[in-house]
Amino acid sequence: MTQQYWVGDFFVDISRNQITYQEHTQILAPKAIAVLTTLAQHQGHVVSQDTLLDTVWANTVVSPNTLQRSIAQLRKALGDDGKVQVIIKTHAKQGYSLESTVKWQHKDNTQTSQPTAEALNQSSPSTPGVSQVNHPTVLKRAALILGSAALLSLALFSIPERAPTKLEIAKLNALTATDHRENAGVYSPDGKYVVFHRYEERLCINNIWAKSTTTQEEFQLTQQLNSHGSHTFSEDGSTLYFIQEQDCRQPITQKQCYKLMGLDFAKSLHSAQLPSTLMECKNTRINTPIWMQGNQIALLQQSEQRWKLISYAIDEQQSRDIFSPAQGSVIDYDYSLTDDLIALTHVDGDGTYNLTMLKPDGTVISQNRIKRPPEIAKHRFIYPNFSPFKEKLMFSTGRQLFTLSYAGDISTIDLPIDVPMGAPRFHPDGSRLLVIKGFYDRDMASFSLSEMAAHYENPLRDKHRQLHTIESRSITSEGGATFQPNGHLLAFYTFRSGIQQVWIKENSKVRQLSNFPLDSYLYGMHWARDGQSLLVNVSKELQRLSLTGDIQTFAFNYPIEQLFYWDSLNHTALANIRINGITKFAELNLAQLSHKVLTNSPVNWAQKDSKGGLIYTDGLDRFWRSGSLEDTLIDALNEQGSNLRFIIDNDIIYGVNEQFQLWRYELETQQFKLIGDMPRNLDYLSDVHNDTAFISLRIEAKKELAELVLKQ
Repeated sequence: MTQQYWVGDFFVDISRNQITYQEHTQILAPKAIAVLTTLAQHQGHVVSQDTLLDTVWANTVVSPNTLQRSIAQLRKALGDDGKVQVIIKTHAKQGYSLESTVKWQHKDNTQTSQPTAEALNQSSPSTPGVSQVNHPTVLKRAALILGSAALLSLALFSIPERAPTKLEIAKLNALTATDHRENAGVYSPDGKYVVFHRYEERLCINNIWAKSTTTQEEFQLTQQLNSHGSHTFSEDGSTLYFIQEQDCRQPITQKQCYKLMGLDFAKSLHSAQLPSTLMECKNTRINTPIWMQGNQIALLQQSEQRWKLISYAIDEQQSRDIFSPAQGSVIDYDYSLTDDLIALTHVDGDGTYNLTMLKPDGTVISQNRIKRPPEIAKHRFIYPNFSPFKEKLMFSTGRQLFTLSYAGDISTIDLPIDVPMGAPRFHPDGSRLLVIKGFYDRDMASFSLSEMAAHYENPLRDKHRQLHTIESRSITSEGGATFQPNGHLLAFYTFRSGIQQVWIKENSKVRQLSNFPLDSYLYGMHWARDGQSLLVNVSKELQRLSLTGDIQTFAFNYPIEQLFYWDSLNHTALANIRINGITKFAELNLAQLSHKVLTNSPVNWAQKDSKGGLIYTDGLDRFWRSGSLEDTLIDALNEQGSNLRFIIDNDIIYGVNEQFQLWRYELETQQFKLIGDMPRNLDYLSDVHNDTAFISLRIEAKKELAELVLKQ
């Protein structure tokens, strides 16, 4: 069999599992190369999934997800786009085809398996009728293959003139394996402990824990602490700093107050301690504390919807600004104690995403625009951490790892695993890598409003009966169920194919409607009035998805944070949008790609009634109704708002309060009524149609700490 061939301008070497483009070589998994080779052998023709599975994974039982991951890896390596699909095309319910020209390299035509620069620049065939793909320069490429018992290898390749840096991962250690959720893990400065949050869902309690990396013994450091987010140690490891959240007694601008807390780590290892308050914010939010030289704590602070970086001097008990964009907002940052350097990502007023390297006193060392490869969504935030690699940061988008250079260049570290891994942090000695892995299992359920109301009025009747019915069950997250207008279909989104996609349920049959790329996330979905298409917020971009599979993209030049409502007849939509780094509530004009700001702050949820009247909830979960002169509060719904959403059906608002009680409010008569008690594992109310309501139920939310141990 021929061991080398060209796919357009890409040179494929089967014997080395390599794809080379303009002197830049990538190593792919052997199965991915085998999939590409099979498609190349049938260039221009559709190859079914069954044929590909039988050919590449002969005598092996695998799921179609395995093939989809290989296709995603190939598209990434070839610079292809999952939406445009210039090189590898998906044929719904049929298979895949290779659309680019293929030229086979026979042994008698070459003496080496590696093409020369001249061959790469001059001998590659062009694709008739297809424009050349603009493939980004690959500064680093890595392969990280996780197996239960196999040796894992992570290879990072620098630019061709320099010798490649190669790391090998010897094993994957599970640090926590409880029924609770563990996250926000960090190493202690001496590397002897891992500190993390543990949320016990049954008791609704969150505490900080520590685990010895040598003896595996665990220590509960706090008692019933409402604390979330990241932790940071003082340089000597004696004090642990974190942010505590609690309900504000008299909320004015926000329902949560934020405190910077300190905890004696050594004492906490012997018995749980009460932390001390260092700084308190009642009208602004703070998060992401990091200890810096000079006994200072760096923090992100939000004021008037804009984030900035500040420092708090513990000895002087004073704060000052480090970096505050004139327009725009800070996204995230990290601090290197060794270099006394801050890496900060932010979005500017013109919508560009930048990486700024600066000193703790605010002195800017460099500032560069972040150059995104096609596999990273246009508006995805980047949360980088310092790494042992020279002038390289590291970040995760879920199932993919990347490096980010100080100059703003991004390179891929392949991560072909089923479970997303995030927040990568290196051990102080660089010998291992701490990550968070997990999954979210959510099911869709329906129930009768009249039956729930009857049970609420007479709770002794059928008191053990479960009122809701599971409509769709899988081991992944499913939600957003919404009824088709004037039809019998049900649209929902799920991870059952490995990537969050839109699915359609018809009677007892389900089918996948969308084909979004890897690490896509959906932020809202709404039917057209005729029931023949859906408006979907895919990775903060709006796409109209028809039932026939056609896609129309609305190319707004700013991110759509959350889609609430779509009026397909008037070509408008309600959404939270982010302009100059500030999130606002707006009505979008899809025909003109314009917007009208409705409130200068984001809203929690919004809908319209049958007459086009606007109903929305603000940051304090209060209900507002639009008027000709001004918006007015719906007093009858005070204390009835929550983050569990609401639905308007036939001019009746249905919602769930913080006591998990379902209620209804008639807009015409202004009558309010409690309907019944909802399950405590309710995620949100997704739709109501006549007497039937749909909800999303949280079955299991799993997050665990894991450690990738590097081979010495």
